[in-house]
Amino acid sequence: MTTKTAAQRGTAVSVKSLAITAICLVLVYVFTAVVNIRLPFAPNGGLIHLGNVPLFVAAILFGKRTGMIAGGVGMALFDLLSGWTLWAPFTLVIVGCMGFVVGAVTEKKKSFPFYLLALLLACAIKIGGYYLAEAVIYQNWVVPLTSIPGNLIQVGAAAIITLIVIEPLRLAARHTILRK
Repeated sequence: MTTKTAAQRGTAVSVKSLAITAICLVLVYVFTAVVNIRLPFAPNGGLIHLGNVPLFVAAILFGKRTGMIAGGVGMALFDLLSGWTLWAPFTLVIVGCMGFVVGAVTEKKKSFPFYLLALLLACAIKIGGYYLAEAVIYQNWVVPLTSIPGNLIQVGAAAIITLIVIEPLRLAARHTILRK
């Protein structure tokens, strides 16, 4: 019986991939922490931030694993370090799923319709995921409805920005060390 190493099985994570994922994770955290607006409505105030932009870019450019880790961990880290601690486990799962889905949808097809589909699916995951999270936290099925407008604005703004910048970034990445 022979045992294969991780590298022989093709599951090894390269240093380059690890570094890219770490940089994307930090970008998600910074864009969430620095560029945000607290909403005057919703039970907990709500928050609109631009952390979804590097999340979406990372998932499209580098795939579902990078999108999932950078998004989920980056935004959960923000929650842990900024007083939203209760939300961290929910954010880890919800935003991780968003990154995974965006990366999975755009992995093989790099075109505007697939980017748009991926971002719409991410929006649905965010709205549904945080609705359920708030229902659990607040023990109420009505209160979470107040967060939907903020989530739509947050993902909508990030989607528009991403759709504007993704193709130039993708083309630039193809001519650098960042290419796959």
